[in-house]
Amino acid sequence: MINENIINEKPIAYFLEKYPFLDNFFSENNLNISGKENLNFYDFLNLFTEEEKEDFGISTKKTITDFITYTNQMIEFLGIQEDNGVHSVSIIAGNDKSGNSEKFEKLTIKKGEIVCIVGPTGSGKSRLLADIEWTAQNDTPTKRSILINNEVPDKKWRFSSGNKLVAQLSQNMNFVMDLTVYEFLELHAKSRMVENIDEVIAKIVKKANNLAGEKFTLDTPVTSLSGGQSRAIMIADTAILSKSPIVLIDEIENAGIDRKKALDTLINEDKIVLMATHDPILALMGDKRIVIKNGGIDKVIDTTKKEKSILCDIQKLDAKIMGLRTKLRQGEVIEEI
Repeated sequence: MINENIINEKPIAYFLEKYPFLDNFFSENNLNISGKENLNFYDFLNLFTEEEKEDFGISTKKTITDFITYTNQMIEFLGIQEDNGVHSVSIIAGNDKSGNSEKFEKLTIKKGEIVCIVGPTGSGKSRLLADIEWTAQNDTPTKRSILINNEVPDKKWRFSSGNKLVAQLSQNMNFVMDLTVYEFLELHAKSRMVENIDEVIAKIVKKANNLAGEKFTLDTPVTSLSGGQSRAIMIADTAILSKSPIVLIDEIENAGIDRKKALDTLINEDKIVLMATHDPILALMGDKRIVIKNGGIDKVIDTTKKEKSILCDIQKLDAKIMGLRTKLRQGEVIEEI
């Protein structure tokens, strides 16, 4: 988002390069900037005499305000990310269900990190995800506060409809629209003003099929997709099309997809990933894990080298189980392990 300070600091050429749609603003307002792109907008407007401003109906203050409003509305409408500006999210401690202070002061998670949230059912994992999604400011039952880039977040992250801070993948994912896979993805791509729609859709479907067990095609009705296929599409779609820098995942272990590939897909797109899970493989794949008890964060554990080596052993066992599951699905007889 832009403001008066940025307009005063940057030349017109900077804005035209970053926001090509501004050509329309200048042409619609009969502002000929040709040869004057190296001036900032204030200096450009000051080139006009008072008589010229009166003749053209130009008011410096109103034109600047209109420029800011137009640019910011287009940024939000198009979901432009501005480098997204989000490099870290920090959780400031609040209280548990009994009103006791949480056992940490501040937890910062950086872009490209995976943090797993573990704890018994009903302990408050989903509540933590909700606090992050709504950029809580001591105004939720937990009294936690969320910082973005170590600062109190702009209200746009909470109230913007087109530039969400968080993309959330829930436990249950059922399609009710009578659309094919292609039509569904096309709707999302068009809403994001994507130019090469077919290329992007093909990329999403390819990634989704790499995650799901059973392959599907572009003309498959979304209502006929299995739970695993539905989750695979949404993970690939979130990674490629979503502008949200933070991804919250609620229980991925029962989705019938390749868990490691799913996380790699999101990390490769520079997302901050937080995941509520009961799965030991997923928990140990994270860089750290948050332990939830009685609605509060009880401890934060950095995954150790020893745990990473144990993870390799668990993954080998899991691969054997997956192999047996595949054989059973294909109608084979299990004769040995």
